[in-house]
Amino acid sequence: MASQIALLRGINVGGNKKFPMARQRELMAALGFQDVTVHLQTGNIVFADPGTPPEETARVLEERFAADLGFSVPVMVRTRDELAAAVAANPYPGATAEPRTLHVVFLSDVPRDTAPLDALDQSGYAPDSFRLAGREIYLHCPDGIGRSKLAAKVTGVRLGVAATARNWNTVTKLLALADAG
Repeated sequence: MASQIALLRGINVGGNKKFPMARQRELMAALGFQDVTVHLQTGNIVFADPGTPPEETARVLEERFAADLGFSVPVMVRTRDELAAAVAANPYPGATAEPRTLHVVFLSDVPRDTAPLDALDQSGYAPDSFRLAGREIYLHCPDGIGRSKLAAKVTGVRLGVAATARNWNTVTKLLALADAG
């Protein structure tokens, strides 16, 4: 059976919005999802594809998490094939040798208005750069994301869609978990 991957935004970061991994598994099971694997504390859940469109799965998860936790948790869901396509579409193949320098920002939908991203003059942030491709933004920061002024701009820009970022190691690990499921 194929897998879906839920990417939760903003949980267990800096002691805020606590959502323990065990509770994530419990809620997924309570919703009827099977073969649930939670990777890391930051909200990466791989589970058997229920045959529901990813957008519907995200809506169901957001509603249940808000009801049970008392705070909202934006959720982006990708099928295994969508995640594999995002990995294959990486515009920075050379960066995979240093995976800490590469991040993917997963968007809930294709942004209708990309003007805020288009307005960023990437040459002023070199060697950092980014590329928008559909529902993903690839962010390459050769000197690390912690020092990147471009990363702060890209992740802070308002595109009218929910977003959550993962480093390349996490992205490829999630794909491996989806393939193993």
